[in-house]
Amino acid sequence: MLLADIYQLWQSAWPAGLTMLGLGSGFALVLLIASVKLKVEVDPKIEEIHRALPNLDCGACGFAGCGQYAKAVLEDPRLLGKCSPGGPDTSSKIADILNLQISDSGPLKKPIVHCRAHTQDKTIYAKYQGIQSCTAANALANVQACAFGCLGFGDCCEACKFDALHIVDGLATVDYDKCTGCTACSKACPRHLIEMVPFRHENMMTVACSSKETGKNTRATCKVGCIGCGLCAKQSNLFKVQDNLARCDYAKYETTEKEEAAMNKCPTKVIVYRGKTAPQDGQSAEKAAAL
Repeated sequence: MLLADIYQLWQSAWPAGLTMLGLGSGFALVLLIASVKLKVEVDPKIEEIHRALPNLDCGACGFAGCGQYAKAVLEDPRLLGKCSPGGPDTSSKIADILNLQISDSGPLKKPIVHCRAHTQDKTIYAKYQGIQSCTAANALANVQACAFGCLGFGDCCEACKFDALHIVDGLATVDYDKCTGCTACSKACPRHLIEMVPFRHENMMTVACSSKETGKNTRATCKVGCIGCGLCAKQSNLFKVQDNLARCDYAKYETTEKEEAAMNKCPTKVIVYRGKTAPQDGQSAEKAAAL
């Protein structure tokens, strides 16, 4: 009796199964034909360029990812050299693919944090209890006395895909061994403290402050800020003071005895070196080399 029931069930079910098999095969055939007919041909050079890129999708080039940049640079070779993480080697590979010759694009730009105030150097009005983000803290008045200094919550660290920034005792600090110059940190800082500087040398001299307060107000809020005294500018034309703040003119960058004298005369020791083997803050290159 059981075998008869099974046979009767099979007799009633096989037409439906056969119908479903036919429909599935038909749809598969339609999709196969559509994939061939509607296939978008990709220029082989785009794939070559994409393979030459580091494939980090960091956005430093201004595009959402390496795939978009590969297509864009093929269409407009003037975009060559926009891949900071890849550097000159990647640019050279892409130039070879495009049969182009490239000239020296200049030194790689790397970030310098224009602040050197650690936690003990800052005047804090009250402990911040809000969202642990520089952007959120910057929206509030009087989080810390200096309205120009590093807030130390690490938005720049979060933005960096190369683990090249860390908050050290309340201050964003660059690890130049890991830094690729991708610019993500400079875009993330709500106070615009991070400047992309052309590193013509392994270590670069800079004014590690962004305060435009008067010297009196700066001294009241930060122990290591620029007071706009102008002593550095009197020693070397590398420095100029505007809005109570000294700055390096990187178009004139050189480090001679004059620049070292300017560093040594700075009363708050705000002129420092930054780079892979930079001397300690307030220390000249010569003194560091002698140690």
